[in-house]
Amino acid sequence: MIEARELTKRYGDRTVVDRLSFSVRPGEVTGFLGPNGAGKSTTMRMIIGLDAPTGGSVTVAGRSYARHAAPLHEVGSLLEAKSVHPGRTAVAHLLALAHTHGIPRRRVDEVIDLAGLGSVAGKRVGAFSLGMGQRLGIAAALLGDPAIVMLDEPVNGLDPEGVLWVRNLLRGLADEGRAVMLSSHLMSETALIADHLVIIGRGRLLADTSVDEFTRQASGGGVRVVTPDAMRLRALLAAPEVTISSSSAEELLVSGRDAREIGIVAAQHGVPLYELTPQAVSLEAAFMELTRDAVEYQSAPADADRKAA
Repeated sequence: MIEARELTKRYGDRTVVDRLSFSVRPGEVTGFLGPNGAGKSTTMRMIIGLDAPTGGSVTVAGRSYARHAAPLHEVGSLLEAKSVHPGRTAVAHLLALAHTHGIPRRRVDEVIDLAGLGSVAGKRVGAFSLGMGQRLGIAAALLGDPAIVMLDEPVNGLDPEGVLWVRNLLRGLADEGRAVMLSSHLMSETALIADHLVIIGRGRLLADTSVDEFTRQASGGGVRVVTPDAMRLRALLAAPEVTISSSSAEELLVSGRDAREIGIVAAQHGVPLYELTPQAVSLEAAFMELTRDAVEYQSAPADADRKAA
């Protein structure tokens, strides 16, 4: 488990991370999201002791990273895939890491096979593509068989097969009871992998919630109902806290009651339902709306670019 409490980082008069508190729990994939400049990388660096907090604290498995005698057994991390000596082979790089923690050679072979690097294990890392470098970084993160895995943009440079591999890998690690922290700008991929979200902007916490709850709240919680008896169902659902609109004779958009409640009412009164669909926006749309005022670099609208041209 990773626990950050009032975590703060300042560089001079600039506050990069501002009293940030969150947890990354076992058995879940936690998506760590935010615009460029939000403080994600700085936060992850503080978790593994590469940067010292100005204030607050962060612990990994109950203690600071520096206090673990063999930290690779506690948390495996990938922050920068190319932070490897280019003259070393993949297997030499992993063996060097293994020797520092008493990890046997067989484990090196296991993670090489797991990452699909068997055919290039003896090649120098400097000749690796971005995708191969990502696979090596993930192999290094898993070398100590850690209970906590923290990855920053792990699918950068990977082909579709590689992206699917990472998705299944992270889901499998969480299902084994490990805590997984994933930072990514790919919202569609995060939506498929993550159970929980921690979203920050300008160093501050903006959201700490489940993916389903985050997108549901962003959509307003409406439920699309299609029934041949729309007028009758509307009357049955009517209540002071319920709002019902309609775009066709057989369709209702209901706010104030969830899908389960609507289904129970319809079943009790014999109203047939053709469709009962909670209306959730995409994770990307919800994220863009939440972080709109926290974006450090605002792009000009496309039509403004055309006019300027």
